[in-house]
Amino acid sequence: MKSCGPAAVRCKISSSLQVWVKKHLPADYSAGCIFTPVEGLSSKSWRIVAGNHHCLARHESAEKRLLGISRKRECRLLRSLTPQAIAPSVICWQSPWLAVSWINGQTLNTASFFSQSAQKRLATMLAALHGSTPQGEPLDLKRRLQIYWQSVDPQRLSPAWLRVHQRLMKRRLPSPVKMSTAHMDIHPENWVEGAQGDRLIDWEYAANADIALEFAALFCANGYSVQQQTQLLRYYAQSGGYSDILKLERQVRRWQPWLEYLMLMWFEVRWQQTADVRYIDWAQPLRQKLFNEL
Repeated sequence: MKSCGPAAVRCKISSSLQVWVKKHLPADYSAGCIFTPVEGLSSKSWRIVAGNHHCLARHESAEKRLLGISRKRECRLLRSLTPQAIAPSVICWQSPWLAVSWINGQTLNTASFFSQSAQKRLATMLAALHGSTPQGEPLDLKRRLQIYWQSVDPQRLSPAWLRVHQRLMKRRLPSPVKMSTAHMDIHPENWVEGAQGDRLIDWEYAANADIALEFAALFCANGYSVQQQTQLLRYYAQSGGYSDILKLERQVRRWQPWLEYLMLMWFEVRWQQTADVRYIDWAQPLRQKLFNEL
């Protein structure tokens, strides 16, 4: 029996998606479709082009659910954000595929992301997002960490790591300053500038969470300096976001060790799923920092 390599997997998923499109998007299928894979760190999606219609199909699987991805939750959140015009719109959700509108435009690079203009626009988008009504159950961070813990490569576990894990899990989570829909994965490649304005894409980790956790994720993932953090929070307050900047800054610091541990565990799970050494390299600085502090 031949092994199922990457090409075979792509073919299998593409065939599954063709059947799904034929059943749930018959008008597009009848127009003839071109399927193109779109890579990402946690998942592979497919761009579907049918005449003048473009959309993105996002798959759900057991592997993705282990990472905390729920297309049903993503669909509900995206539909709730339609008035804000900061996210793709939902075209169809029918397990295991979620089809959303394709956002035309260019993603940002690091320099443009940190420009004054972009940071002001980001603050405006975040203020609109955090002004939306929370959808669904709040993010259960401890449960997510426990699921990740059970999925880590056993050979990488150690008594020191167990002590750090138990010490953190015994702590009380910070009381939220404000619960709202949070994107939780904002970085230059998830921001598209186009003719219709700015849009955030890849909402698969979006959840009902404290707005300070959103900023902790944003600052940590993008390497914000303290000055850059304070400036963005000022723009955010000026845009109608949370106005007590000092309180929000303190809350972000309270969330930081939790967020860093969440990132560390995500990298470890992805290493276990993919054997891609990049995830171990990205995890190591977080591991060293947490082991020194906890």
